[in-house]
Amino acid sequence: MAYTQLTETERYQISSLKTAGFSQLFIAESLKRSPSTISRELKRNQEVQTYC
Repeated sequence: MAYTQLTETERYQISSLKTAGFSQLFIAESLKRSPSTISRELKRNQEVQTYC
């Protein structure tokens, strides 16, 4: 399988679906992507939480 980067549209869909409460597996199946791809994308773009 050839490597392809996530498109801006896919990134938006991942964010929207996760915010709506869908699982990473559901998102991966919906976008025909690997669950690990979804996991990495969510981890890469999560907000940093700090202790104050």
